[in-house]
Amino acid sequence: MKLGVYNAILHDRSLSEALEVVSNLGLTGIELNSGGFLPPAHLPNRDQILASDAARDEFLGQFAGTGVSIAGLNCNGNPLHPKTAIGDAHAADVRRSIELAARLGQDRVVTMSGLPGGEPGATVANWIVNAWNSAALDVLDYQWDIAARFWREIDRFAADHGVKVALELHPQNLVFNSADVHRLIELTGATHVGVELDASHLFWQQMDPVAVVRHLGELVFHAAAKDVRVNPEVAAINGVLDNSFRRLSPDEPRTNLGGDEWANEWPKESAWDFVALGRGHDTAFWTDFLRALREVDPDMWVNIEHEDVSLGRIEGLEVAARVLRDADAALD
Repeated sequence: MKLGVYNAILHDRSLSEALEVVSNLGLTGIELNSGGFLPPAHLPNRDQILASDAARDEFLGQFAGTGVSIAGLNCNGNPLHPKTAIGDAHAADVRRSIELAARLGQDRVVTMSGLPGGEPGATVANWIVNAWNSAALDVLDYQWDIAARFWREIDRFAADHGVKVALELHPQNLVFNSADVHRLIELTGATHVGVELDASHLFWQQMDPVAVVRHLGELVFHAAAKDVRVNPEVAAINGVLDNSFRRLSPDEPRTNLGGDEWANEWPKESAWDFVALGRGHDTAFWTDFLRALREVDPDMWVNIEHEDVSLGRIEGLEVAARVLRDADAALD
């Protein structure tokens, strides 16, 4: 398989320094943020690259001789957000990322399906987790209508540019499981919209990532290597949908999600946590995961996403890279 790193954890350093880190890990790709929730730290001249062959060639020249290539673009965000300051900006980033991918010789853009509000005039995204009442299904019908129109248009735009868009199955999004993927494809007739298989969000939903890969098959375009540890004592009491998050104040370090929305602090006593590969599921699991992905596409990129807060940036990448390399070696 083709193994790399999603660059968000390396935004604290220059692109050349990030490429050196990836190379030292024994990996060969870097997935670059291109907008959405996070800034394009290693793609600051997006517009110049789109407009100028010289700017594009100068950017690509930074990869020469490093042994590391671009492993897709990532613009995770909410392109369906009811606040135009967020939704329109993230939707524009999706379109620009598709154009950028084509300019840079790439054919994969990672993003999220997005999540609208629950009714006309809404200003807050509304995630229906369990639609047991008729009003909840009314909300979903409204949201799916918005999503279908947007993704039908994006699918055609992506096809025109020879790019495939891979949606991360993520909470706070309309599409977060296999059934939702099939519904989106059926509603849109999409040929260039599929899935980025990030195992982490499947684990805490009690899904089997290997089974999901084999179920979705060719709809899986791209993959992320990120682990989850379920904390059984807390999960037994609060369940995996626990909302014990803390609002961070403006004078605390926090991540802007667009407009006036910010990421909250993770629960201190959490039902589950993101962890480095191997700290939730062993190498044997990740070998099975890679094997299932290889059955779909032996040239698929599988990129480490490091969000284990108990480990430093490089330390966490080193732990994950060892497990991923060992899993890849075990395929043979």
